[in-house]
Amino acid sequence: MEPNLLCFILSTLFGLALTSFNQHLHNGTRHYNYCVLGAGPAGLQMGFFLSKANRDYIILERNSGPGSFFNKYPRHRKLISINKIHTGRWNREFNLRHDWNSLLSDNPDLLFRKVSGEFYPPADAFPLYLSTFVRELGLKVQYGVDVGRVRSVQSAAGRSYILTDQHAADYSCSVLLVATGLWVPQEVEFAGSDLVEGYESISTNPDDYKGQAVLILGKGNSAFETAQSILGRASRVHMLSSSPVRLAWQTHYVGDLRAVNNELLDTYQLKSLDGLVEAHLEDIVIAKQEERGRRRSGGKKGETRAKLFLGLQKFRQAGDERNTSDVSPEELPGHHIDNFPLRRPYDRVIRCLGFRFNFSIFDSSARPPHSHNAKGRLPGVTAWYEGKNTPGLFLLGTASHSRDYRGSAGGFVHGFRYTARAVHRLLEHRYHGNPWPSTRLMTTQLTSWILKRVGEASGPYQMFEVLGDVILLQGSHCEYIEEFLLQALPRFASLSGHEVSSHGLIVVVMQYGKKKIDYLGRGRAETDWTKAWKSNFLHPVLYYYDSLPTEQDMKMRPHGWPLPRPKAIHHMVEDFLTEWDGPLSHIQPLRRFLEHCVQTDLRAFSAETCFRSALTHRRSQLSCQQGYLNQRGVQRYGQLTRGVYEAGLVPAEQVSAGTSTGASPAFPNYLAPAGASVSSGLKLDL
Repeated sequence: MEPNLLCFILSTLFGLALTSFNQHLHNGTRHYNYCVLGAGPAGLQMGFFLSKANRDYIILERNSGPGSFFNKYPRHRKLISINKIHTGRWNREFNLRHDWNSLLSDNPDLLFRKVSGEFYPPADAFPLYLSTFVRELGLKVQYGVDVGRVRSVQSAAGRSYILTDQHAADYSCSVLLVATGLWVPQEVEFAGSDLVEGYESISTNPDDYKGQAVLILGKGNSAFETAQSILGRASRVHMLSSSPVRLAWQTHYVGDLRAVNNELLDTYQLKSLDGLVEAHLEDIVIAKQEERGRRRSGGKKGETRAKLFLGLQKFRQAGDERNTSDVSPEELPGHHIDNFPLRRPYDRVIRCLGFRFNFSIFDSSARPPHSHNAKGRLPGVTAWYEGKNTPGLFLLGTASHSRDYRGSAGGFVHGFRYTARAVHRLLEHRYHGNPWPSTRLMTTQLTSWILKRVGEASGPYQMFEVLGDVILLQGSHCEYIEEFLLQALPRFASLSGHEVSSHGLIVVVMQYGKKKIDYLGRGRAETDWTKAWKSNFLHPVLYYYDSLPTEQDMKMRPHGWPLPRPKAIHHMVEDFLTEWDGPLSHIQPLRRFLEHCVQTDLRAFSAETCFRSALTHRRSQLSCQQGYLNQRGVQRYGQLTRGVYEAGLVPAEQVSAGTSTGASPAFPNYLAPAGASVSSGLKLDL
């Protein structure tokens, strides 16, 4: 290659690169259509969808690698997210129901099982998996960008968001997707709270607790994880919070106490020195007293050591504002209540109260409000995960959990990977005119399609009562829209780009029963399909509406219901194998319900039955219209041809010819006496 030509090529490539760079950098500000804040699992999941759609985006991460939260948490380095590899099934979608760590992608091999085969994996495996996810998909992640301020700017072109990092560099975007998770430790202020150690800084060496009495504030998974690690070393472990323990296998909420962490429940109930107590943390006092004359472990006899006593505000002397000074015996609850459960002193008190969202980086123009639930630890979002009062700012991942807090799995990877996909589909429609993906089906296919979805779909299975499939009825056909945001149903048309016809719609939802029962007792499961509405465990429920529910309908829905009261409702009885494929218990009741909704017969008929029906009825069954009478499915068997001959429509020799060579070319003419429109195949808009 000649030198001049080589120089020309290099200069051209440099110019193109410089032009591309200038599109993003102007007056010190880098411009993108989409900014994703945080390279945790939610941010990377959205990055995949944006990359697949060829959108202009950047993922900003303050640390040097993805998933940095998991480099420290959980402190005792064991995840409680299920990694069930061996399901006995090869269906990838079904297997995601039991894979709580993998992100969604088009690469069938990009699964968490590639980095760990343990049922409860080590925490170090998750950042490794996320790094692989970024590398294999080529996601655009910029590390070392610590955004300290987020503000919004209104201009003639619309609202945009400006993100400023630690070097005073600005990033501008039209849409901001916040996926920072929850990482600020939740604290409660009370007298003596400065004497408490935090979960984020405690020692994880069990030997450091040998022979010590420990009080843990909190009864969630981080609290029980901490208690479990020191049970064999500490002299006693007590746990204190305002509410009783909530067990995940009772509440069906994966954020409640998981069985993998609950060994202390045994030592409490079997009276082996450990225990649980309820009290409002705002009402307690932690006070320090020096004890003399007792040997500290490894220390000398007679040396002084501090003991921590738990007190109550109501026993403090009036006007006393001390936080860390000694208290008199008269101020301790044990002086007033001689069997006060926490009257013995503790060597250390540990705070394990979880985490909250970092609101501090948002100024007033871009700050989403605090949610009404979760004690305000989470930002408030709309039903489509847009920050309230912050248009164009969306919350993803754990930060968006206020929408289904203590309800579904939206605060966890196996839940928010689907809500992130739902947000992306919404963005594609709002900003790029692409309607929510849908599948056009013949109405006769509806039963089998629903059975397929309830038998294998992972999105509605994990995000039960939050995501559901919407079926738009259109007579002989229907549109099947997967995993729509149920609480946003009143705005279905504007968010999805699909219109609801006069035929109405059906919404398929997975939900648990609302009745409180003994979940390990006899009679806990319902097996009679005629009493399917009494099902207690996860099962499909179909809601039929003749028109789209309104915002008022949604507000007035029955307590605990994911949707307003419908025109008709159908529960598919719970199934021990979660397969819902029983011909009598599941399929037949479902078909009859669908027939009620679409006002037509959805049974599949043989060619002979369709032929006879065409001769005797002006309207044939829908399966015949879309199959046999549409010149599909003409079967070559003698019984049908004998019916033709017996009807006297053709000579016997022509029947014989048809038997050997296929359908007679004159066959469409037979339909004329029955009043059938052959050209349309009886495609009636029923």
